[in-house]
Amino acid sequence: MVLQNINVRKSIWLIFLQILGYELEFWITILASKIRCTELISKESHQDRSDYRIRLNASIDCIRYLLRHGMAFSGHDESDDSNNKGNFLELWHWYSNRNEEVKKFVLKNAPANLKLTSPDIQKDIVNAAAIETLNKIIEDIVVGVEHVNNTTALSLKKAIDNFFSRNKLSISRLRGQGYDGASNMRGELNSLKTHILKENESAYYVHCFAHQLQLALVSLATNHIKIDDLSTLASNLVNVVRGSSKRCDFLWEKQASKVIEALDNGEISSGSGLNQEITVKRVGETRWSSHYGTLISIINLFPSIIELLEELKVNALKIDQKHELSQALQMRDRDIVNAMNLVTLSKQQLQKMTDSGWDSLRNQIVVFCEKYDIDVPNMDDIYLPSGRSRCKAPKLTNLHYYQVDIFYDVIDMQLQELNSHFTKTNTELLLCMACLSPFDSFSAFNKQKLIRLAQFYPKDFSENDILALEDELETYIFDMKSSSVFSGLKGISDLGEKLVETKKDRVYPLVYLLVTLALILPVAIASMERAFSAMNILKSDLRNRMGDIWMNDNLIIYIKEDTFDIIDNEVIMKRFQEMKTCRGRL
Repeated sequence: MVLQNINVRKSIWLIFLQILGYELEFWITILASKIRCTELISKESHQDRSDYRIRLNASIDCIRYLLRHGMAFSGHDESDDSNNKGNFLELWHWYSNRNEEVKKFVLKNAPANLKLTSPDIQKDIVNAAAIETLNKIIEDIVVGVEHVNNTTALSLKKAIDNFFSRNKLSISRLRGQGYDGASNMRGELNSLKTHILKENESAYYVHCFAHQLQLALVSLATNHIKIDDLSTLASNLVNVVRGSSKRCDFLWEKQASKVIEALDNGEISSGSGLNQEITVKRVGETRWSSHYGTLISIINLFPSIIELLEELKVNALKIDQKHELSQALQMRDRDIVNAMNLVTLSKQQLQKMTDSGWDSLRNQIVVFCEKYDIDVPNMDDIYLPSGRSRCKAPKLTNLHYYQVDIFYDVIDMQLQELNSHFTKTNTELLLCMACLSPFDSFSAFNKQKLIRLAQFYPKDFSENDILALEDELETYIFDMKSSSVFSGLKGISDLGEKLVETKKDRVYPLVYLLVTLALILPVAIASMERAFSAMNILKSDLRNRMGDIWMNDNLIIYIKEDTFDIIDNEVIMKRFQEMKTCRGRL
């Protein structure tokens, strides 16, 4: 019985060993097969690696060109027999036909699964380029586009919180906000600006100054019925006059003949820069001097425009002078002091017009009307409004209507709008920042204003820092004015670069912190406006269905093209390869 049990155990062990042997043989076979496959793949990859690298590098070069110019990639018809396959494929063909080394490995000469021309591949390469561009600039400024379901202040705040969290940023370190002028963005009670300021009082909101001026003008034009009528009339007139190239040519010919006639009569002088060709300008909501320019061009071309309109009527056809304040506020390297002085000056001029400007304006209008045979109403007569019952109209003289209801009313509204958009806090903040300007041998330097600037940021400057800053500023300004290295600098950004270059940022750390803070708000002011302009360029008719990620990637590179230019193709290739494991091998 014992012997029988032993034999059974032996049989079981033999069966187990036999099964184990089969298992070992199976796994050894599998392992050997994998080793052979790996050797084969490695051998094949070694042969194709150079070809793939050339193909991928050429694809990135073509994509670089399209990205920098904000051009669409795809075409309506990308089939082989299409005459226009879209910008990417057409550029790819052009590029390969002029480079024999590339031509041997792309398009029809490339493996079917590694042509690197599909929309998905294009998007992955662009995404890789955008990520690397963003990584370069993430420490200084974040650029991105966030999709929101609605535009309430709370929804926008949530989107910003998510964006900050995703990029490992903190609201507490925010030092500037810049939005458009909508109430949900800049209102005083429940706007996005207010929600952020509740968390961080140092995140100052400064709207684009040039845009603020435009908003003040547009607000006036829409809130005063007569000014609104004038704006509408001017816009319609421009649309009619510029409705065709034939009308533009007619206007140009008429104006040219009038200039020649005026020269012959001695009414105007000839000389360099005089009597330049002018045209009727269109009104634009984001071109800050466009309303002013439109009215000026209509006045200058008035007799020629009248002849054009008469010509249109007869034939039954269907129907550079700049504003100093606007120009100062639009300058990229704004002289903040001069800009703010111009804001103050504009307010003073408006007040002066209220006090003594009526008679001068009335005389100019009378001269203009007499010159072009336009009836001038008697100011003592009763004003008769058009388009309404005269019996219901208030009994006002023409003088009261034009002087009080229009002239004084418009000026009062304009002053209110300027005071609303150019607040005391923002004005003081920017005037203090302007004292850092190195222009004209640091002539704008003002120690007390720079100390006041530091006090705007209590989270960055403690009371001890403020005391230390007073002493540091004394040494700093002496050093700056006596050093030839810092002479000839034009702006605060130049100053910041030079401080780092000469390692003076370590010698004057508190001053350098002020410079850093001063550079934040101009970015918050201007980059938002440039981003909206870039979006209008990128989202063309060919790209009217761009997704959020695709738009974001294109926008980052288009706006920060200088950063994108310094990113090597190798870096983009590496990022592209890491996105998926099934890529070709470099």
